[in-house]
Amino acid sequence: MTMRRGVLVLVTSLAVGAPAWASDDTPAAKAQAATPASAAAAGQGQAAPEEDADLDIDPLQPDFTLITLPTTLRMPRMRSSFRVTHRFNRPLGQGDFGSLLEDFFGLDNGAVIGLEYRFGLMRGTYVGIRRTNNRTIEFQAEYNLLTQVRNRNSLGLSAFASIDGTNNFRDSYTPALGVAISRTLGPAGTVYVDPMWVNNSNPLPSQLADDNNTFLVGVGTRLRIRPSVYLVGEIIPRVAGFDPGVNHASFGIEKLIGGHVFQLNFSNGFGTTNGQIARGGTSNDDWYLGFNISRKFY
Repeated sequence: MTMRRGVLVLVTSLAVGAPAWASDDTPAAKAQAATPASAAAAGQGQAAPEEDADLDIDPLQPDFTLITLPTTLRMPRMRSSFRVTHRFNRPLGQGDFGSLLEDFFGLDNGAVIGLEYRFGLMRGTYVGIRRTNNRTIEFQAEYNLLTQVRNRNSLGLSAFASIDGTNNFRDSYTPALGVAISRTLGPAGTVYVDPMWVNNSNPLPSQLADDNNTFLVGVGTRLRIRPSVYLVGEIIPRVAGFDPGVNHASFGIEKLIGGHVFQLNFSNGFGTTNGQIARGGTSNDDWYLGFNISRKFY
């Protein structure tokens, strides 16, 4: 009788104690274990720290640029990103296919390369600098006015400004002002409209130039064809002002891998700063192979 009673007590103890150790795998237990600091703060009457949603990767807007156009992606406070742009100099339509293959689709030729760094001064606001190997330096800033939130707010709005200068920012300054407007297409992707005004867009001497300003409206899209693969495209026609005749256009494909975005693109010009974009492409018949690589440090 004593043996049976002992076994019964042991079984009852295990049954009662089981939830205490089995519940470690439940969502509630995981949430409690993941936020000990928040629970401690709440127990002391302190407000739990807010989670910064800007740190989350947005699958519909994975980068701060489309190809050259700004997006409305917010930069987290005190975080940064780095980007490399590369445009090979050989037009893909130059010569026959054998000649193009000998040059490995232009990779054996020179290239216009740009390096860019952005830093978040505060939530939704960043400043940046980029330099191209033709010795143009651009300073830029963007402030987010309306946040695009998946499943809640499909519109995004940001104001941006930039100024670039040639010869390592010693000659020919070109300031620009504009806004970036984004609209999600459900889970399929995002479309962008970026109107901008660019001053000193005409590279000709002032006595020969009829117009020295350009107003452009960039239109682009990022379509999500796989969970982390996108088709991208943009065209930036001029609406008024200086117009050399060739609107800048680009298209490509990109892959999101964690904080990296790898993009292979084709453009009808080499411009990557707002001043260079305002001057258009080289020709409607010339297309150049290029790529962008970006890395977020958060």
